[in-house]
Amino acid sequence: MSSHKTKQYCARQRMGHCATVSMFNNCWHRQNRMYTNDRNKFWHNAQLDVRLLHAFHREYAYPRHGHDHYVICLIEQGVQSFTHKGTKYVTPPSGLILINPGIVHTGEPATEQGFQMRSLYPTEAHMQTAVHQLTGRHNAIPYFGEVRIDDPVVTHSVWALHEALVHNSNPLEIESRFIATLAQLVKRYGEVRAVERPFTQEHDAVQRARQYLEENYAQRISLSDLAEQVALSPYHLLRVFHDEVGLPPHAYLQDVRIRRAQRLIELGHALADVALAVGFSNQSHLTRRFKQIVGVTPGQYASQIQ
Repeated sequence: MSSHKTKQYCARQRMGHCATVSMFNNCWHRQNRMYTNDRNKFWHNAQLDVRLLHAFHREYAYPRHGHDHYVICLIEQGVQSFTHKGTKYVTPPSGLILINPGIVHTGEPATEQGFQMRSLYPTEAHMQTAVHQLTGRHNAIPYFGEVRIDDPVVTHSVWALHEALVHNSNPLEIESRFIATLAQLVKRYGEVRAVERPFTQEHDAVQRARQYLEENYAQRISLSDLAEQVALSPYHLLRVFHDEVGLPPHAYLQDVRIRRAQRLIELGHALADVALAVGFSNQSHLTRRFKQIVGVTPGQYASQIQ
């Protein structure tokens, strides 16, 4: 989309939405150039048993079709349009699309520049689990009444979840982002009355969770594993842990790992060995997280303290 057309389009949108478009476009442009030819890239995450897609379409238009799963689609760049129950919608950058199972729809570029999107395909079972952890109700399948939404908070959640799945982040982060994002969508847009459990006396459970992470930081830990250790549901653990600690469990685990890595580097261990010893899959993964938290790379840290 040309700069002039983009400005015209944004002028017709809410100011908060336009600010979000700018913020997310800046982030996406640092990581992805918009492709020039149509392409699709599918993944399947075995841990969650969920499929996802990253695609660019300039020429291709999806014909009328439906799915036996939900569609959560985020438009990254360009402008997309689609027809749903006889109504045509236009989706700008950072816009979200929510399609319920079985609903026939289309999808096509709205301009000659095409559009780039990220999609997630949770099943009815995934959404039932989210509803159960929110409400305690079994076998409730949420229905999304709004098909096109502009919600900066949910947009960020969907984008961060997709990124974590694409880059095969640690199991704790993947499951945490997945259940949190689905619960967020159900709470805000699902036609299910969702009342979260109030916080009570979970301090001891949170402390046990912290201790478990500190003692098992090098292991592959899922949110379900951690929740089982402290006898809470995964979603409730996410909420109470973040409320008390100030970080979600996966971020706390990364913090523990980086602290352990600092100590091993101070003792003179090779960086590749440090990465594996503290639970990272490789040295480059350690380097990214280390710089995010400490502010310098592991190599820079080693040269400064030795």
